[in-house]
Amino acid sequence: WEDFGTTNAHRMLTKYRDEICTFNDDIQGTAAVVLAAILAAVDVTGLALDDHKVCVFGAGSAGVGIANLVRDAMLRTGASETEEEAYSRFYAIGINGLYVDDQPELLPFQRPYARRRPEVEHWAVADPNHITLEDVIRNAKPTILIGTSTRGGAFSRPIVEEMASYCARPIIFPLSNPTSRAEATPADLLTWTDGRALVATGSPFGPVDYDGIRYQIAQANNALIFPGLGLGVATCRAERVTEGMIAAAAEALASMVNAYRQGAPLLPTMSDLRMVSATVAVAVAKQAEREGLAREPLTDPIQQIYNRMWQPVYPPVEAI
Repeated sequence: WEDFGTTNAHRMLTKYRDEICTFNDDIQGTAAVVLAAILAAVDVTGLALDDHKVCVFGAGSAGVGIANLVRDAMLRTGASETEEEAYSRFYAIGINGLYVDDQPELLPFQRPYARRRPEVEHWAVADPNHITLEDVIRNAKPTILIGTSTRGGAFSRPIVEEMASYCARPIIFPLSNPTSRAEATPADLLTWTDGRALVATGSPFGPVDYDGIRYQIAQANNALIFPGLGLGVATCRAERVTEGMIAAAAEALASMVNAYRQGAPLLPTMSDLRMVSATVAVAVAKQAEREGLAREPLTDPIQQIYNRMWQPVYPPVEAI
């Protein structure tokens, strides 16, 4: 299910996720495909995931959903990171600026990402009651910038160049769509970072030619996740959809790309959707079985997934 309001979506998912087999695409599907792109990009940077700082610009349902899944991945892969330490890697920004714990308007699902006021009191900012994206980039120096704000052009040249000044391979994902609402275009991001930015977008963008290299731009399309996730759940008759299963889907998707090649996309293309869905489905079903949630034994996962896939074969029709 999807397209419920921010407050209702998180409330309903929290209420029912441990009772019925349910999945919210805006929160969990978006998060999974973005996590996959982040994992592919992080491999290129050479830094461990939990060594990165993440800024989420537009931290509503989708933005916090992404943050939650990335946070969980940090907890799984980090050597000694606690939940509090994982939260400290994130800077969430909404309509009133950086989330700070003395803002009464924050919703329950946003509040865990609020910074404590003493943490930001020493920052050089124009307005302490409205800490902007530019303030966060300058003071916190995040290495991953995610846009789910629907504010077209919000990732301006000064902001991106500031990020590129301290980060060798900035990970920048303008995910808002349609194209007119994208926080930046891939062409600008690559130009402003001398080709060093690792980019994924929410809207489809064509290849970008820069300095003799053609960059294929990954589209973080939820269709790379939800068909395979649903197929895996149906095949093993999973009782629940868990964060572990969603993370397994993201990791399977990330494993299908070779982002080390210069100009390569961070995600598979939509033209490979059947293979992507099958790969994701196998990972999801196996994770469900590991968690004791599979009601159908996986005796031959690949064949079982294949048997459940619809084959687009049509009988010939002869006009008489």
